[in-house]
Amino acid sequence: MDSIYGNHRPVMEAEMQRLLEDVERIRQKLTEKNGMDPVEHVLSRIKSEESMREKCRRKQLPETTESALFRIHDGIGIRIVCSFVSDVYSFCEEIRKLDHLTVMEEKDYIRHAKPNGYRSFHMIVKLSCGYFAEIQVRTISMDTWAALEHHMKYKKQIGGNHSLIAEELKRCADELASTDISMQTLRDMIVSGVNENEDSAC
Repeated sequence: MDSIYGNHRPVMEAEMQRLLEDVERIRQKLTEKNGMDPVEHVLSRIKSEESMREKCRRKQLPETTESALFRIHDGIGIRIVCSFVSDVYSFCEEIRKLDHLTVMEEKDYIRHAKPNGYRSFHMIVKLSCGYFAEIQVRTISMDTWAALEHHMKYKKQIGGNHSLIAEELKRCADELASTDISMQTLRDMIVSGVNENEDSAC
């Protein structure tokens, strides 16, 4: 079976690498500005053939290169995991300034969490070459919860009370969100204290 991406995959990989270089430049810029690296880690991928074909079927689209590149918008995926909530929003603001892409859609699942508790900031961007990419930016807590939820979701033989499991997952998500807020408050207090000491030393 021919690749659903046709002969476009090498260009997709080059565009993904360009986005990763952008991420690294933003990371350095914010590190210099704030004196602290905002990023814990970055992941990237081209959606697998199987996943792309499955998504085409789910969306009732033909399994074609045109669908994969231009009608489904997450063939290229970048995930940026930050230390604090404020870093997430700072990073998204810098992404908006990039001149070789246009932000087509944003979904703030941090301020407006999904019913199951999922939190993250999603951006669909259109690259200058015409391809699309999805960029997800989230905190360590959000990423940990999403990874564990995904792992349990795909355990086909999971037993027990499904509604109770869903409730517990939501409770864990809310507790982690509360921890994110507390850690952000502590960070702000530390930064404020450092700035006050620097001002008094002048």
